[in-house]
Amino acid sequence: MRRAELPTLLGKPVTAIHAVGVGGMGLGPLAIYLAELGFAVSGEDDAMAAAMRVQLERAGVTLTATAAVPAGTQLVVISSAIKGEHPALAEAASRGLPVVKRGELLAGVTRDLKVVAVCGSHGKTTTTAMLVAALQAAKFPAGFVLGGLWADARLAPARAGAGEWVVVEVDESDGTIARFAPEITVLVNLDWDHSDHYPRLEELEETFRTLLERTRAAVLWHEACARSTRLRPQGRDSVRSWSFGRAGDFTGTPETAGRLRLGGAFNWRNEVAVCARGKFNLTNATAALAAAQMMGATLGMETLAKFPGVHRRQAVLLAEDGLTVIEDYAHHPAEIRTLLGGLREERSGGGRAGRLVAVFQPHRFSRTAQFRAEFAAALSLADAVYLIDVYGAGETLVEGGTTADLYAEMKRGTPELPLVYRSGDTGGLLAALSAGEMRGDCVVFVGAGDIEQNAREWLAARGEAACSAVAWEDAARGLCGRLSAAAVVRCDETLASKTTMRVGGPARIYVEPDNVADLQATLRWVNERGLRLEVLGRGSNLVVPERGVEGVVVSLRRPGWESFTPMADGCVRVGAGLRLKNLCGLATKAGLAGWEFLEGIPGNVGGALRMNAGAMGGWIFDVVEEVEVMARDGQVTTLRREEMHVDYRHCAELQAAIALTAVLRPAVASKAVEIGRQIDVYRDKRQKSQPREPSAGCIFKNPPNDSAGRLIDACGLKGTRVGDAEVSTVHANFIVNRGKASGDDVIALVRQVRAVVAAKTGVTLEPEVMLYGNEWRTVL
Repeated sequence: MRRAELPTLLGKPVTAIHAVGVGGMGLGPLAIYLAELGFAVSGEDDAMAAAMRVQLERAGVTLTATAAVPAGTQLVVISSAIKGEHPALAEAASRGLPVVKRGELLAGVTRDLKVVAVCGSHGKTTTTAMLVAALQAAKFPAGFVLGGLWADARLAPARAGAGEWVVVEVDESDGTIARFAPEITVLVNLDWDHSDHYPRLEELEETFRTLLERTRAAVLWHEACARSTRLRPQGRDSVRSWSFGRAGDFTGTPETAGRLRLGGAFNWRNEVAVCARGKFNLTNATAALAAAQMMGATLGMETLAKFPGVHRRQAVLLAEDGLTVIEDYAHHPAEIRTLLGGLREERSGGGRAGRLVAVFQPHRFSRTAQFRAEFAAALSLADAVYLIDVYGAGETLVEGGTTADLYAEMKRGTPELPLVYRSGDTGGLLAALSAGEMRGDCVVFVGAGDIEQNAREWLAARGEAACSAVAWEDAARGLCGRLSAAAVVRCDETLASKTTMRVGGPARIYVEPDNVADLQATLRWVNERGLRLEVLGRGSNLVVPERGVEGVVVSLRRPGWESFTPMADGCVRVGAGLRLKNLCGLATKAGLAGWEFLEGIPGNVGGALRMNAGAMGGWIFDVVEEVEVMARDGQVTTLRREEMHVDYRHCAELQAAIALTAVLRPAVASKAVEIGRQIDVYRDKRQKSQPREPSAGCIFKNPPNDSAGRLIDACGLKGTRVGDAEVSTVHANFIVNRGKASGDDVIALVRQVRAVVAAKTGVTLEPEVMLYGNEWRTVL
């Protein structure tokens, strides 16, 4: 898309655009997209969120005061929340400036591209984001415009791509959906909503029916949604209609937690990792992957493994032993039903005690009036409900659409449900929430208005300053400014998908530095603020508690840390981020023998050095010549092997420093086929003696002159379970994840096994795996 193509939309040249309501999740990303296309973009908003302000300023959008439309502006674009009496519209009228809605302009600037339109009632932002993430993982050059922000503050919500495709989230709320004629349409689902614009369900259905009919190549629809099934195009040669879901043309079947098995029309039929929680998101992932394949992208196992998530979608604000706090954008009864139902299933499946408490802020008077009974039914899935006054979003009051009306509906329908409402007194409501708090509660703040700020205020009032999401987000933005563009910085990043056991909670700030300078800047920034710092390798040999890490987690996962450089003396310098499996593969190709024992250890070089990893009778420090390390103050030094203090599963120097590179000495030069044969021998031995389910490796250290596995087996503990955490029936010193285990399940099982072995044998086993972000002595 070139800037010069826009004049054909309006009939006259346009180079400068002013956006009114630019802080909104619809117009903000479009403003960024326009700026990337080369337009001079300015904007204003009466309630600008800090997260969107950062994105707009980074993109070069000039922010102005209300109605301060810059001189030279040729077009004004407004969000659907802007009403006719807004002073910026009066200013535009006085100057004869044309005014268009967000959807009209988005349709215009993407008109000459192949558009993939993601639309529907629930989950379209997440589905759009998943599709974009899948395309980026496949290096497919498509542009995109989200209807929200990424959970990773470093990522822009829009991009002008280099190719002929653009992915857009299409909003039906104001009727501008009629302006689009997509190449591919993804209809995630359809429920009656936006009654202010669609007084009758039939009008909404007709709007979507005609969109599907205008679609040029393919329509994807959810097979489990009856309305989508009814509206899909049929009997047209030009458009192929495809279904997705567990029983669709494109099938996605949930396997273990965060994994999806593809089938049906997918070219790549295998499991894919999906960094998202819940069955609803796995269905979204199926749709996204199907659309990516239709566009021509190549799928792979890790296509969505690094999906960063979407801002305000099941965001974990606090996770500790006695309290979990989540914030979510759900604002339709179907969304709330899915959210609360999924959380209840997740908690019961993980054996978690405690109540599910919902704090709900209705969004728009018209929606509250239309779905008052449905809201009451959906909220009844919670064990207690706290109601906040309606967030009007610019609407005038609608009869029957206040929170008082919803409260009365709920009292009639579920009188036994604990229910609290304080008209006009949100502070009093939050105080009542604190007074009624019970240990083990999961408190969910739900709504599309400003309830996220209520959640943060409540946490701050509880004294959770260190856990305040606002504080962490502000801190993360500050760190972003110090690092290179290729570095990754995310808030509340789940660590489960980054571990071999696939359990655990979030890191408050997660960082992947791109180079040495990034790592130094991160460490110095952490020191300035006195924050906790943890280093994460490939996530083996550790257990992450459900509360996660109340600090900064640094992981050397960027490509620059995975180097393998042969040296003139026959040694090899390797980067700390290089996976041990890849190290062995590269060494085999180079004909370097002596490291084959490392092939089956699921970690990287840095983690192996820190823990002096070993297997099959060998230890990594048997082949180390020197290690380049960075101290926690950012200073870099090189240590010879003889200067380092190494023993069983421990390297003293790397407990307070980070390995950057290591020089390894091969045992002998050998033929690749002979090295490969030895690797095969070790691999076969490992596969026969170790479980295949997700695990962290051996849980306990072997006591002197004995085996932890033998002791556990002798005590009859194989197969013992806590939730989905189980003592392996293959090797008793492994705890495996049978699907939905939590970090706390694993910790409880470690305690149980340790206590039984001590009672029956007199031997107190000591954990070999790390309790990440904590110490075992605090929980054993």
